[in-house]
Parts: sequence; C-alpha cells; structure tokens
Amino acid sequence: MSRATFEPAGEWAEELTELQRRRQMAAQMGGPEAVAKFKARGRQTARERIAALLDAGSFRELGRITGKGRYDDEGRLLDLQAVNAIIGTGRIEGRKLVVSADDFTIRAGSSEGTISDKWVYAERMALAQQMPLVRLVDTAGGSVKLLMQSAGSKIPGYGNWPGVELLKTVPVVGVALGSCAGLGAVKVLLSHFSVMVRDQAQVFAAGPPVVKQAYGIDIDKNELGGYKVHRKSAMVHNEAVDEADALRQVRQFLSYLPRSAHQLPDRAAPTDDPDRADDWLKDAIPRDRRKIYDPRKILAALFDRDSVFEIGRYQGGSVITAFARLNGWPVGVLCSDPKVAGGAMTLTAAYKTERHAKLCDTFGLPMINLVDQPGNATGPEAELAGTLLGAVRVVTTIEDVRIPWLSIITRRAFGMAGGMHAPKYFPALNYRFAWPSARWGSIPIEGGVDAAHKAEIEAATDPAAARAALEAKYHRLGSPFRTAEQFGILDIIDPRETRSLLCEWVEDARTVLENDRLRGGRSR
Repeated sequence: MSRATFEPAGEWAEELTELQRRRQMAAQMGGPEAVAKFKARGRQTARERIAALLDAGSFRELGRITGKGRYDDEGRLLDLQAVNAIIGTGRIEGRKLVVSADDFTIRAGSSEGTISDKWVYAERMALAQQMPLVRLVDTAGGSVKLLMQSAGSKIPGYGNWPGVELLKTVPVVGVALGSCAGLGAVKVLLSHFSVMVRDQAQVFAAGPPVVKQAYGIDIDKNELGGYKVHRKSAMVHNEAVDEADALRQVRQFLSYLPRSAHQLPDRAAPTDDPDRADDWLKDAIPRDRRKIYDPRKILAALFDRDSVFEIGRYQGGSVITAFARLNGWPVGVLCSDPKVAGGAMTLTAAYKTERHAKLCDTFGLPMINLVDQPGNATGPEAELAGTLLGAVRVVTTIEDVRIPWLSIITRRAFGMAGGMHAPKYFPALNYRFAWPSARWGSIPIEGGVDAAHKAEIEAATDPAAARAALEAKYHRLGSPFRTAEQFGILDIIDPRETRSLLCEWVEDARTVLENDRLRGGRSR
C-alpha cells in the first residue's frame, strides 16, 4: 500500500518536513495503545483492511492529514489527531475503485471523531468519476457529545451525500466489520452487496444501551443485530467466517460487474468447455414429483466451473440468486430451490427476486432463470405477511427490466408465481425452454386432483389408487410435449444440451446489450 517517498530538500524543506511529520502522525491512527487493544481482539486495523482488499501498492490515499491539530502559543504544531475516516482510490485485479474505511481506533469510529465532508467526498467522487465504491464499516454511530462539539443540533441528514444516486450508477458494496449502528448501518445496507463477519459484526438501528433505555430490554448485540438475525431479516446479503473471507467476497462480487452502469461487464478468460455435457443431468430431476433434488449441483454443472457466486443464500431460500459465467461472460442467475418451502414464492423470496433483477438490469448482466415454481406460498402466515403484494412487485419489476432473459423450466411452473418466470410483454421475447420433466398450469396436478375430484376419490373402493389414476391421466394431458406441439414453448431440450445452448445464447445477449449501449437506451 506504500508509494514512493521523497526526502525533504530545497527551498521548501521546512514545509516538506512538516508534511511528512503530519502524515506520520495521521498514520498512527488512534495511537499505539488503541491500535494494540483493537488488534488484540483479532481484528485488522482500517489500513490493514484496505491493504488486504486492494492490489498491492495501489492505494492512493486522499485527505491524509485531515484531522484536529494542536498548536503551541506560537502557532507551531504539537500533534495531530487524524479523523476516523480513511478514503482513497485503489485497484482490484487492476480495476480502479473508491474505498472508504472507518477507523475504530479513533473514538470507536463514531461521527464525533470524524469530519463528515471527508467520507461524503469519497462517495461523491465514486459517482463523479463513475467508479465502484466499497465501504469498510466499523462505527458505533452518532453520539450526544456532538452537541457539545457543535454547541447545537442539526436536522439529520447529509445534503450532499449522493447515496441513492450512487445505486443507479456504480456498484456499491457495504462490509460490516464491527457494530454498525445508525449511519453505520445505513452505509452497509445502502448498497448492491453487503456482507458481515459472523460474531464480529452487528447491524442495527441502535445498539443494546439504546434498546434498554427505550424498551427496558437487556439484549446481547449479536441477538439484536448479528448474522443469525439478518439471515431472517434479509437486510444483509451474505455472511463471512472472518475478515479475509468478507474481503474475498467483495473482490469476487465486483469481478462480475462493470465500472459503472454506462459500461458492460468484462469477459473473463474462458476456462471451461462450452460444450461440456455432464451425463448425470439427464436424471437430475427425480421422476417421483414428491422428491427434492440439489439445485446448486445443477448450477455447478451448467455454468463455468467454480464461477457461481451466490448472493443472499440464507434469505428467501426458495429462490437462489447468483452471478455466474458462461464461456467467460458474466450473467445473473435465478433458480428455484425445492428444498426450502417447496420452492414456493414467499414474501422474502419475492423481495430477493426483485432485488436481483434490478441489480442485473442496472449493470447489464443477462438473466438466466431455472424454474421449478409450485406457486405463491399459501396459508394464514403467508396471507398475513402480504405475500401476494411481494409477488405483484416481482411482476412489475420483471416487466420493467430490459436485459436479455432466458428461462428453462426444469420441473414446475404453476399459478401466478409460475407465470413470473420471465418478461412477457413487448418488446420481451418469449425465449424459454423446458426439460422433459417440466409441467405447468394454473395449479399443481397433485393438489388440483384432490380439489376437483374429492367426491369421486372418497367414493372409490381404493381411494389411493383412484387418486393415482386421475393424477396419471392429468399428467399425460399436461405433458410438455403437448405444449411444444402448439409452439407454446420454444423447445424441449435434453438437460445435457443446456450448457451448450446457454453458452451460445449469451453471445447473442451480449451483442444486444452492446447495441443498446450504443443507442443510449435499453431494449430486449
């Protein structure tokens, strides 16, 4: 992370000497004692985190001597306490970005130990220069001591902070590395990708002391805002086992994305045969429709080896959202997971689907959807949660995106949720395929037979046999081959043909996206 240094000399030697001295003071962060105490907890300092994230030697720090100087009566500098925001530019795999890191060793990263103009400048710079932004967040949030410092209060907000506009323009990442409260939480969450370190990081509106004061509840900070909480809340996308894992995920996430929404993602050097066909895929979907399977194994077989990067694995688990590559080209992925809620569209899964579709649309990643959708979640809890409202939001989002989209129905596509597998209205192209195992309709046959033939089944000598016979009859009528006869689906394919088809399609999708950028618009 170091750059060339020069010896102070010449007519301005005195000033250059002072500059070096100020830089050295600022580099001490909270001082040896505070740094040692922080590192004793098994954590990296803000500067060490930046060095671990970026390519070696690529960090160019800005505002290096920003802080609070202490002077003698003659106006000579005695010492300098740096602010707890470290900002600058650097590179990841040679690609430039802006990084902003909280220094916990100075007043626990609190806003009372910073100059907000500094970190806001980093965000404005990312927007103006159209570079990705990574926030390394480790802050206790605000403090009442700010009232003493400013001798007054102000209405909350940062008028020149372009937090929302950034999301429309450049990739934004928030990394929770400690207790992130208030503004710290917002910095983590106002992002395209967020990750928190297990048992080390917490994200909440306010910490345990405030909760106890407001509600009289004693609660541990991990119970209040740790990773197990946000597995359910879906506020933070991913979790990491340690800081190194968190930073590795950041690097991998950014590798799929362009520098800004005005560009397209780069192609990685192909490392996998586009015509690779794993023979076991022919039996990937069990013939017994009541049995489940491992969708992640299917994803690993269809996309370039080791290229699938999952986002939000533990939230809305009935749908998998991910980035992946096809013959080196980055793509977005949606995939049903029948192991969670039977694959049904839950409220959290709807939010997750909407979020991912918007992300891929913003940065020009074509979407591939592997569909095994039994329908929207039902029952009292689903209705109380407002699941159908979430589904409606998915519909409006999918119909609004303008990226190329390909769907493969692997097993089920039933009801409203099944119909949301791809955009359908002009200028969308009905580019969808199915495996022979696929079935679709208004409702699943198994439950539908019980509802439509209840009396007949109950009156039968052998109700189970009667139900099975009726289900078999309806499944023959619902064969995907009958739909293909009427060109209701583009084609039925052997599962082993899928990777080859996708690798060919992604080249066409890329051409469409490139032409869209040249025309300055978005069209499918």
